[in-house]
Amino acid sequence: MATIAHNSPATDPLDGWSLPAWTYHDAEFFALEQARIFRPSWQVVCHESDLPAAGDWHTLDYCGESVIVVRGRDAVLRAFTNVCRHRGSRLVDGASGCARKLVCPYHAWTYDLDGRLTGVPDSASYPALDRERSGLVPVGMESWNGFVFVRLEDDGGPSPAQMMAPYEAMIAPYRFRELEALGRVTLRPREVNWKNVGDNYSDGLHIPVAHPGLTRLFGKSYGVEAEQHVDRMWGDMIDRPSANWSEALYQRLLPPVPHLPDHAQRHWLYFKLWPNVAFDIYPDQVDFMQWLPTGPTSCVIREISYVLPGAYSADHRREMRAARYLNWRINRQVNTEDTALIARVQQGMQSASFTTGPLSDKEVCLKQFCARMRHIIPQARMERQPAPGWSHA
Repeated sequence: MATIAHNSPATDPLDGWSLPAWTYHDAEFFALEQARIFRPSWQVVCHESDLPAAGDWHTLDYCGESVIVVRGRDAVLRAFTNVCRHRGSRLVDGASGCARKLVCPYHAWTYDLDGRLTGVPDSASYPALDRERSGLVPVGMESWNGFVFVRLEDDGGPSPAQMMAPYEAMIAPYRFRELEALGRVTLRPREVNWKNVGDNYSDGLHIPVAHPGLTRLFGKSYGVEAEQHVDRMWGDMIDRPSANWSEALYQRLLPPVPHLPDHAQRHWLYFKLWPNVAFDIYPDQVDFMQWLPTGPTSCVIREISYVLPGAYSADHRREMRAARYLNWRINRQVNTEDTALIARVQQGMQSASFTTGPLSDKEVCLKQFCARMRHIIPQARMERQPAPGWSHA
């Protein structure tokens, strides 16, 4: 099944074509993506449950910025750039931590958890200092169903809640707000352009070709659709036992989940929010994943799993732990297959023989993505790579 909403006008002659290969490795195009796509986009940082106490903080690094989300003594979550206002030093290191105050390791300027500048050693020697205007620089922040998002610039685009509004009823039974982390965030560097990761994530045509495990689990039930700001993918596990032991055990051991409706008990569900944040929703756990660009031909995949702590019976907890382990084994193999696929595409795009490729009517997510990219960066309509300096012309 393949459907699409809000597709680009059929009169556009490029509607049935991919982005040109040069946009997957050109440094100037990458710089425009940073400015026009990633600085205004919403990026997931963590879940509210990851910040239970005053002083708990998490960071996210992207677009040359470091953002810190911290819970104040008033229990409010706030986001700031992780930068001291004195000499620009990074305030905290690492992905997470807890602090009574945020103290710069360079000159000990001190900020309260609400961002106010509260301490400056030898403050009398700074005649131009205005404490009221020297607090930490705030960053836009929104919480959607317990997940905390930030954005560096406000371009008037929709919030995560507005993007996911068409699917709120669908995800409600999964009780996102009650989730707690299972493990820690993992970072997986990839030597590919960020778009290749996203293109592959929302692509349904490669499933029966390159993912035999998913095909054994789902048969022909895998589907895709594209909304204006969200791609959705899904699959229903078939009853026939898989020939692979991990998959067969997962099919057998996955216990009934009391809070899910019948149709979701054996249902895998995926969402990709524009431009690079994904939620993998299983009966046994919920993962978020995002692919953050680090260069024209590199990115880092950031992901973590969340589960409902739940008051289940001992037998149910054992079955659920086993199912989660098997889920991890299955998806580790899928990730290995996808890593090889996107590397092949990135390498092939370096060939002078390849410019753009025709898109199937079933590649609804990729068609939607390409149309939006061409709207935001019109030079993406150029088939061949322009001469250096084109972005400043």
